[in-house]
Amino acid sequence: MSAQTIPSAGDGSDNATTSMEVAEHEPSYGVANDQQPTLPTRLGAGLLVGPACWMLAYVGVSATLLPAKLQILAPSQKVALIPLFSLVAMIAATISNIIAGALSDITRSRFGSRSPWIVCASIACALFFVWFAFAGSWPMLLVIWTLYNVALNCVTAPMIAQISDRIAPRWRGTISSCWGIGMAIGNYGSGIIASSFIKDNTAISTGVLIFALIAAVGGVVSPIIMREPSNLNVARAKFDAASIKRNFMFPTKNCRDYYFALVGKMLMVTGQYVIVGYQLYIFSDYMKLDADGQNAALKIMSMILMVTGIVFCVIAGPLADRFHRLKLPVAVTTIMLGVGAFFPFFAAEPWTMYAYALVAGIGMGAYNAVDGALNVAVLPDPKTAAKDLGIINMANTLGQIFGPAVAGAILTMSGNDYRWIFPTETIICVIGGLLILAVKRVK
Repeated sequence: MSAQTIPSAGDGSDNATTSMEVAEHEPSYGVANDQQPTLPTRLGAGLLVGPACWMLAYVGVSATLLPAKLQILAPSQKVALIPLFSLVAMIAATISNIIAGALSDITRSRFGSRSPWIVCASIACALFFVWFAFAGSWPMLLVIWTLYNVALNCVTAPMIAQISDRIAPRWRGTISSCWGIGMAIGNYGSGIIASSFIKDNTAISTGVLIFALIAAVGGVVSPIIMREPSNLNVARAKFDAASIKRNFMFPTKNCRDYYFALVGKMLMVTGQYVIVGYQLYIFSDYMKLDADGQNAALKIMSMILMVTGIVFCVIAGPLADRFHRLKLPVAVTTIMLGVGAFFPFFAAEPWTMYAYALVAGIGMGAYNAVDGALNVAVLPDPKTAAKDLGIINMANTLGQIFGPAVAGAILTMSGNDYRWIFPTETIICVIGGLLILAVKRVK
């Protein structure tokens, strides 16, 4: 069997590895430092645009427009329905994240293993949002939300695997910053956009359609920027018992640190979404703001989160590369998120949520800058990077679902006393930070 030339793992804008002669049947995994001497800027740009767009769409709908639509369609059931939507989405996300990551690991195409999944699933997300925009009952919304979460996780698992596939260790902190900046733009910019569309059902539908367009555009543009090379020369994986176990099951070897990082991440996101999942109701039911006040408060909070998140993400990633520290920043910023949650506990005033946003934005910015690099560093096996990163990303998705579910349970038990969801976030985030500190493989 003749040797074939494998395209560079770089992005076309760096002086990455020269082409190598490798056997057709033997794929290569990852990029060594000496193969990527300069920063892969094209990959960084693609890994900023991608998460910015899918996060804008997801958080804009889940944190603001879904609760707003439920407030119209089922006002007496809205608090109880949020955990139900979270539970069903959690099940869908758990299954699809693992399967999509594993299937992308073994995909062979002229556009590589990840790009086809990102593009097709992003378009599917957009179509589900169009359906969502015109749904007239909460049971129909639940069906659509479930299908959307399946499609969304077929985007996220292959996308994050690009860091493992194509970024040398020397650049992973900086490129994780690009990912983190995209996450910050999407996570917090979504509130600025979505808060303008909560007045009535027509406005909500318009907002959802805008997010559908953002999801579709981002899912196409990001792979175009990253230019993933063809992997048609790589032999297809055999579907025997060993390959199924390797590509579809949870890791069982060399995985202690992997699971500490996974659970720590899940608790951090759970804590964050204890507040984020109910932020509209915090302003309306806890702080008693009218519609205009809610709109203004959501925009201010989102702006604080976005600005601080981006600034500290830009700072933290290169510093992590320079000082070769990943674990400590992730752990400390996880705990910071919990500390910030105490402000709204003491006073039902909008300024306390802005104070929370300031502390949380700093923490999340630094966290997002280095979290991706930490996740890659604890992978048990680079051959199953997308599947294993998909499972870690599943923790991210589960946290976004567990958070509202935990908050809903606290509200139910406390008679809708919103004060108690804030110390709940603190406890969850502190435990998450301590688990991350237990990682041994990474400094």
